Amino acid sequence: QLQASGGGLVQAGGSLRLSCAASGRAFSSYGLGWFRQTPGKEREFVAAITWGGVNSYYADSVKGRFTISRDDAKNTVYLQMNNLKLEDTAVYYCAADWRTIARTADAYAYWGQGTLVTVSS
Repeated sequence: QLQASGGGLVQAGGSLRLSCAASGRAFSSYGLGWFRQTPGKEREFVAAITWGGVNSYYADSVKGRFTISRDDAKNTVYLQMNNLKLEDTAVYYCAADWRTIARTADAYAYWGQGTLVTVSS
């Protein structure tokens, strides 16, 4: 089970850190991802991190502004979002699956409930 938190209202140029806490065992063996979705659009890849945290991947639209990280001792994955833009407004979802790293949503079996990020001008 995944529980996302940390969303909110922020002005353009500001920062937010999303968290996603997982229950269960073997968290360190799971690949983790963040996706986002706006009304009427498909879920969009944002970032992913491999088990062990060796490699991370980002959508071009967030590269250099967002950072994904994980703390396996806390069973938590984070998404640090800096220099937020209006187009970053979306519901953000965390995702996980056993030794999976992918940019497509259907690759992940486990999902958090989503947390809303609203960027205002």
